[in-house]
Parts: sequence; C-alpha cells; structure tokens
Amino acid sequence: MRKIIVTEFITLDGVVEAPGGNETPHPHGGWQFKYNHPEGGKYKVDEIAAVDALLLGKTTYELFAGYWPSQTGGGFADRINQYPKYVVSRSLQRAEWNNCHILRDVAKDVAALKKTEGGNILVYGSATLVKALLHHDLIDELRLMLYPVSIGGGLRLFDDSRELKRFELKHSQAFDNGVLILEYRPIP
Repeated sequence: MRKIIVTEFITLDGVVEAPGGNETPHPHGGWQFKYNHPEGGKYKVDEIAAVDALLLGKTTYELFAGYWPSQTGGGFADRINQYPKYVVSRSLQRAEWNNCHILRDVAKDVAALKKTEGGNILVYGSATLVKALLHHDLIDELRLMLYPVSIGGGLRLFDDSRELKRFELKHSQAFDNGVLILEYRPIP
C-alpha cells in the first residue's frame, strides 16, 4: 500500500500559509525565505526524490501550475513536472498541467489511490486537503519544518475541530538557524 506523506512549512504559532509571501495577503508573508539553509534545501530535494506522485488541493495546484511548468532542471523542477499529480477538488473542471488527475472525494478517492501500485505520495501545503486527510485518517506521515517565528494568525492545520489525533516522533533534526524538522507517524 502506498503512503501519504504530508510536508508543511509551519510557524511556532501553527500557521502554514504563505511562506513565499505572495500566496495570500498576509502582512508577514515571506517568513520562510528568511531561514534558508543548505541542509533544509537538501532535505526538500531528498523528500521529493523519495516519492513518485503528488497529491494537492485545488489552491496549491493552481499556484504550482502557474509556476512549475516553466521551470526546469535541478533535483526539484524536473521531478515535480514529471510526476503524476492528483488534485482533490469538487469544483476544478480541468487540470492542464502535465500528468494531472482530478479526484473528487477525499475519503473514497484518496483511500482508493493509496491501494494502487506505486511509491509514496507527497502532499505539499494544501491545508484544507490536509485537514480532511487528518479527519479521515489517511495520512501515514506528517513532516513539519518548524520555523522559529510567530506571525500572529493565518491558516492553520490544527483548528478547533476538537478531534484528538496522536502522533509518535519518527525523526527530528535541528539546523543552526533554529529551524526544526519533525517527522511524525499518526498513532491509531
């Protein structure tokens, strides 16, 4: 069975939105780029090299599809453009980026996707999708790059749903710029 691996940039106060600074109108956008680190870049390249498909929410898909198709080279751009991409959306009519497939139902379609042949599937960002995946217990690994900054509000993965979710730490790593990599597995 394939694994669903979620990867997120996250602040100390739990915000996962707009690390690039242009995705939302947040007044503190761009926080992630202030903490660039060679080991962090290597981690992200290794992360994408270890999977063979992407699972994205509609908003992340639209942002990625507006940028990545014109990028080439490196350990990242070629892979992200080549991999199968599964976009979960009830409203998206067409996904024109290379090798894209639209899924309509998180619980049914993603569970079926996990049962197909192939390697692991990586979820970038896609906070609304990730909340649904958490709710339906479809995440096999949660990877957080925790940044030593608080931005006072924004989109969060863990809101007031009152659902108890437990995780065990699989791996951790600290960079000298204060960024932590935390890899968790859900505990059923």
